[in-house]
Amino acid sequence: MKNSLKLLDEVLNKKNYTKEDIIYLMSLKKPEYLEKLYKKAYEVKEKYIGKKAYFRGLIEFSNKCIKDCLYCGIRASNTDVERFDMTKEEILEMAHWAYENRYGSLTLQSGERQDDFFTEYITDLIKDIKKISNGNLGLTLCLGEQTEKTYRKWFEAGAHRYLLRIETTNEKLYKKIHPNNEKHSFEKRKDCLKLLKKIGHQVGTGVMIGLPEQTEEDLVNDIYFFKEMDIDMIGMGPYVVHKDTPLGKEVLNREDNNEEKIYERFNYGLKMIAITRIFLKDVNIAATTALQAINPLGRELGLKAGANILMPIITIPKHREKYQLYDNKPCIDDNSDQCKVCLTGRVRSVGDTIGFGEWGDSPHFSRSILEE
Repeated sequence: MKNSLKLLDEVLNKKNYTKEDIIYLMSLKKPEYLEKLYKKAYEVKEKYIGKKAYFRGLIEFSNKCIKDCLYCGIRASNTDVERFDMTKEEILEMAHWAYENRYGSLTLQSGERQDDFFTEYITDLIKDIKKISNGNLGLTLCLGEQTEKTYRKWFEAGAHRYLLRIETTNEKLYKKIHPNNEKHSFEKRKDCLKLLKKIGHQVGTGVMIGLPEQTEEDLVNDIYFFKEMDIDMIGMGPYVVHKDTPLGKEVLNREDNNEEKIYERFNYGLKMIAITRIFLKDVNIAATTALQAINPLGRELGLKAGANILMPIITIPKHREKYQLYDNKPCIDDNSDQCKVCLTGRVRSVGDTIGFGEWGDSPHFSRSILEE
């Protein structure tokens, strides 16, 4: 296909998109073409979601993890990390802060654990958070692979959204960025997403963008995976190196982390947001902190490209620096009040409003329920 503005207009104005159309959109490079793409994505967001962003107050309450993913700064083998657990009192204090500041929802995130103490602790924690907010705080969990019994227990306790990132839907590439053992099974990851959907969670997943050996076709297939798995919410962002990981060291040794390469990953991140919005229309899409780790205005650009979810960190300050999945993570020196003021300004700068006090559930999920 020739990259002409006329052709781009024809594709963007279609009601239904073919895979060839999505491949074409993913190949766009010229700034004037990308501006048209982002403008269309924002129009689709406005039509199906509204010009509104929703906050998910992010509590990263523990960096202890049984997994050893080759890209992750808190992988089990990284002995340079100072491990921590926030106390239940600290977590509930921040949950109460979020409720008082009219954040509609919380996200609880930690390293992956599957022991009985952990799963019961989370069950009690969910109930306590619901109690202190009179049931008004929406709750997303990002706690990795669990059994169906555990997922169901957490759902029945009051969590209604679950984010489990697949990281890449190319199984061959998945195996290159994870240890080759049962604990890091691609199929198990997929099966967990199916279990979550079966139980009734709003299901989220996402990918890293710009991984070594990842192709544009891989990214297009990721978007089709979101569609085929009936995903409700998507959290994806550019791959950002962590220097103390095997994958990070490999990328640095190959000198694949210069400014040009970093911004190439960033631009693909924005394209992924925009194309996913245009193709899937009514899903929730996060403007991730990884965008801001590369570009100070990354999250604003994510919102303008079609994202509608932000996850301001409300982890207590003394632990923020210890929860770094990648280098140069933004906001680790701020407190919760500063993050609120900062992100509120960022949202308003692009012309969006904030859904304070609202859960901001995925319209896609609500539509799916009505169609059942």
